[in-house]
Amino acid sequence: MAETPTLLRVLTLERHWQVYETFRIRFEGAAARLAEAETDPRLAGLSVSKRQFERWYGGAVKTRPYPDQCRVLEAMFGVSVDQLLGPAPARPDTRVASPLVIPPARPVPGLLASEQAQVLPAGGPFSSETRLDAGTTELERQVAMAARRALRFTAMAEGSSVGPETLGQIQDEVRRLTVAYPKLALPTLLGDLVEVQDLTFRLLEHGRVKPLQARELYLLAGITSGMLAKASHDLGNPSAAMMQARTAFVCADNADHHAMRAWVRSLQSLISYWAGRPAEAADYADLGQAAAGNVRGTTSVWLACLSARAHALLGDGEATRAAIQHAEDTRAVAQPDDLDGFGGIMTFPVPRQLYYVAEATVHLGEDPALGESQAEAAVAAYRTASEGEWAFGDEAGAQTDLALARLARGEIDGAAEAVRPVLDLPIEQRNFGITSSAQRVYAALPSGGRRVGGVAVGLREEIEAFTATPTSVLIR
Repeated sequence: MAETPTLLRVLTLERHWQVYETFRIRFEGAAARLAEAETDPRLAGLSVSKRQFERWYGGAVKTRPYPDQCRVLEAMFGVSVDQLLGPAPARPDTRVASPLVIPPARPVPGLLASEQAQVLPAGGPFSSETRLDAGTTELERQVAMAARRALRFTAMAEGSSVGPETLGQIQDEVRRLTVAYPKLALPTLLGDLVEVQDLTFRLLEHGRVKPLQARELYLLAGITSGMLAKASHDLGNPSAAMMQARTAFVCADNADHHAMRAWVRSLQSLISYWAGRPAEAADYADLGQAAAGNVRGTTSVWLACLSARAHALLGDGEATRAAIQHAEDTRAVAQPDDLDGFGGIMTFPVPRQLYYVAEATVHLGEDPALGESQAEAAVAAYRTASEGEWAFGDEAGAQTDLALARLARGEIDGAAEAVRPVLDLPIEQRNFGITSSAQRVYAALPSGGRRVGGVAVGLREEIEAFTATPTSVLIR
């Protein structure tokens, strides 16, 4: 049964203050007003740190806040701190709704180039200043919404048959989303994905589509459904993820696209792996390799790497090493195909291969020194990756693998250093894979004995707060 949320969390969600910057501004404003009302200038400059907010919001509070913080919180919400930090009463106006994995389709503006640059600032992918739709002007939003409206109008204006302009626009939109998915936070993209999937489905169900156009539409519908499967997975819903993945496979079958069939099997292997079903993940990787046939794109490398990770969790060292070698051999002869041409989530670059190999070696646990060196290589590869190769989720995975490898060697300080960039990620980037990776680090930390010092205890508390506020809290 799900844990009862605190009243503070419920009230924060109701007011839409769950993003740290919003909460901080509200907290500072309440402190300033309270300072004036009570003639207490000490309160005027009071603020709240990002980590403290996450502890309050996630319910990971072991001690009461400082007295002045208590005063401000009570002024913000109108109830006592004891009530705020306690379980929320089960009444309709304070009940937290379960996050929707796939919300109803509705017009959501796409990201302009200027918006993308602001979401990924120059400070780096793990910059604490990363924010959703930071600095977007109302004019830019109107332009983006007009572009979305134009796509829908084009589809309608060309009548019941699918014309070249409609097909071309859908291709451009799917390509934009595949490139954006590894780089941008999910709440930024989810509405667009749902809308494009709905459009392709409606055209396939009700439009007059020529055979060649139908194959292309089925491929685009399959790619979009595959991204929605990944989105469901990123929100921690493997059941919905598998449902979308099966739809993607049906679309791949209707498109008669061997590489797409293999790509969907890869996705199903990934979903099973993170759902804690490594045997099933290995089976899907085998199915994908059988479906790949003469496929020479990078999906074939992904399948081999997925097999390595799954067999590592199963403790099969021989199969793990064989899969890693197969990935290297496949990379040597791989040739980009039309899926690679979409870029982003549809391709499997070298840094991602290094991350998977490191993760397989670390989880196999036979050679901690080798696991550490491989994880270091993966982290270094993402630091120097090109724009087309970089993915915030995979870089975070490489960082947590490095932390696990160092813990296996008894290096607690080194593990804390490795995982630090991950724990600084904003809530909108804390997808299921990242929080699961952080929980693996938590589980590997020593829990008793004289060797456990302040670093381990502090890291445990930070991971508790980090995993208590995943991306899914922002999808309502």
